[in-house]
Amino acid sequence: METEKKQIRTGNFLLLFTSIIWGSSFVPQRVAMEHMGPFTYTASRFLLGVAVLLPILLLRSRTNKTEPRLANPKTYITAGLVCGSLLFVGVSFQQTGIQFTEAGKAGFISALYMVLVPLLGIFFGRRTKSTVWLGVALALFGIYLLSFTSQLQIERGDAIVLMGTLFWAAHILMLDRFLPKVDALTLSIMQFFVAGVLALIAALIFEEPNLNQAGGLWTILYSGILVVGGGYTLQVLGQKSVHPTIAALIMSTESVFAVFFGWILLGEQLTARELAGCILMFAAILVAQLPSLTQPNLKKSSLAENPVDFAGKKT
Repeated sequence: METEKKQIRTGNFLLLFTSIIWGSSFVPQRVAMEHMGPFTYTASRFLLGVAVLLPILLLRSRTNKTEPRLANPKTYITAGLVCGSLLFVGVSFQQTGIQFTEAGKAGFISALYMVLVPLLGIFFGRRTKSTVWLGVALALFGIYLLSFTSQLQIERGDAIVLMGTLFWAAHILMLDRFLPKVDALTLSIMQFFVAGVLALIAALIFEEPNLNQAGGLWTILYSGILVVGGGYTLQVLGQKSVHPTIAALIMSTESVFAVFFGWILLGEQLTARELAGCILMFAAILVAQLPSLTQPNLKKSSLAENPVDFAGKKT
């Protein structure tokens, strides 16, 4: 029993550290836009992340006696293309929008996906509990305070980031569909590769890729190595001993850390109205996760019910 408690404490710490990493990632995302285009940055960090994760996959295949679940190659291709494409679109909205808004605000708006996942699950025949609807109401009011002006106009950057949350939520639901059939690490690498290639194509069409500016190089290294590669690894290790609902609650603090690092490192300041919006949105995230906590046994459930994107969405 003591060993199990220690594993849970360790898992909680790893997930909290993951949340800190993902929350801090909005700072390099914001800084990178001063040196390169959004597609160039997205392509660079995802392809670098693939390079970081591939050795981990090869090492696991050599050291693990149990081979990962194998599926029809078509299933892997389909899963990689679908999840990678949704990831690319979600990141593109986020990365484009963050040029026109604060890193902290972008972090809170992006976290709205944790409310949208169970809501969109209705279209997949999943029951949505009353507390989720309460979370939606709180989130809508929070968005209003955080992003709308007194003239009822939403800020440009906030609107773009908000559109991306729909694709984050769709990405989670597709992961929920494919993960029972495929190996998680393999799918992660495939989706990062697809997203990276799509971003590279977009960069070649719409931008003039230039990675020679030293000021922007660190943002790619930080996001590719620590956020994509390290964040994924730490999350997988942490979730081994922590129930997904608890993991979701811990990792929802990512949005809080996004505001903290934006304030400390970028000098971003939020008004009292915007802070109230952040508090409401954070409450919405927590409320949306509470239904599973009331169940007598905290058993494993689907990602649609406990939207923790353990394939590294928050990059």
